[in-house]
Amino acid sequence: MSTSGDTFCKQVGIELPIICGAMYPCSNPELVAAASEAGGIGIIQPLSLVYVNNLEFGKGLQLMRSLTKKPLGMNVIVEKSHKKYSEAMERWIDIALEQGVRFFVTSLGNPGWVVRKAAQVGGIVYHDVTEAKFARKALDEGVHGLIAVNNRAGGHAGRLSSEQLFRDLAPMGVPLIAAGGIGTATEFVSMLGAGYSGIQMGTRFIATTECKAHADYKRAIVEAAAKDIVLTDKISGVPVSVILNDYVRAVGTTSGPVAKMLLRHHKFKHWMRQFYQLKSVWKLKRDERRGGGYGVYWQAGKSVDGIHEIVSVAEVLQSFREAYTQHR
Repeated sequence: MSTSGDTFCKQVGIELPIICGAMYPCSNPELVAAASEAGGIGIIQPLSLVYVNNLEFGKGLQLMRSLTKKPLGMNVIVEKSHKKYSEAMERWIDIALEQGVRFFVTSLGNPGWVVRKAAQVGGIVYHDVTEAKFARKALDEGVHGLIAVNNRAGGHAGRLSSEQLFRDLAPMGVPLIAAGGIGTATEFVSMLGAGYSGIQMGTRFIATTECKAHADYKRAIVEAAAKDIVLTDKISGVPVSVILNDYVRAVGTTSGPVAKMLLRHHKFKHWMRQFYQLKSVWKLKRDERRGGGYGVYWQAGKSVDGIHEIVSVAEVLQSFREAYTQHR
């Protein structure tokens, strides 16, 4: 018996309808490759690859290719508020296409130009959305599917439940990937049963042996519960899900009135987002990715409830494979 998950698997060329979501700063090459090798698809996060792992983009992609011959995807933040960044992203996409990447996950902007580039070689583009109005705009630009980011996600979470998102997006007639709050095989099968074509996970993959995140970060995920996940707008200017720790308690979770005003301004909001992004890179380099020291934000979603140990990516996906086989 086929399932909606089979449609996504055939479209992308993978065995399991599972995406290892792009994560800044946690998407190191070994993690991305391991997710693909285990039957899902790992998503390259260019800023993590270049600025955190200190690899030239093409060489980083070659490293991943040495670890797996299976399909890889790429995340493209499509907002074009900064010329130098946009030029770099276009260059990285060209390299990715040359090296055989055919699946792209776009976010934060108009995905049309990525769709047009990918179409030249038969590539597939899915777009991150948090509600129907953004989905309609993305579909107008030709995307092939949608990643429905719900209110249990880590990082930039949505405001709607997975159930509400599905009701809003299902009539649009494209494959939907559930993103947020999924950390166990049972939750995976539940999303497929609800009608989703697959899932995207982030937090579960941080707590793996292949991820190079600090041991304190992984331990915090294992020890946290859903009630410990809070939203802060002090990282990127928009609400981000993080684990409540001493630093978050000390600095609070809300930006000041001036920052809020600039983030709402039709011109300045793009520069403010760029400021937050550059500040994040600077802070990461300053802290040298230390884990338990003061001044650390640990991004995570409410899937922490089901994550109780640090294991390999292969072990994670083996349990999901067994559940998927039974579900079918």
